[in-house]
Amino acid sequence: MLMKWIVAALIVWGVWVLLRKPAKKRRSPTGEARRVLGVDARADAGEIRAAHRRLMSELHPDRGGEGQQARRVNAARDTLLAALREPR
Repeated sequence: MLMKWIVAALIVWGVWVLLRKPAKKRRSPTGEARRVLGVDARADAGEIRAAHRRLMSELHPDRGGEGQQARRVNAARDTLLAALREPR
């Protein structure tokens, strides 16, 4: 009798594992910002500013870019520079 309950519990658990939604991967703000600017994890402030300047020359609204993309690049720069300033 006990064995039937154990088998039933294992079946229910197996079905639950197969049907549950996978957990969403959480991206760190700095990781996302690095991806937006196209810099690696060891980038210093100069590299971050250079990448920002390069992207803004293409994406700035005065040069035909979209304001949403320019705001995203600015936010990425601010996030990475703030992370560099914080003590670890």
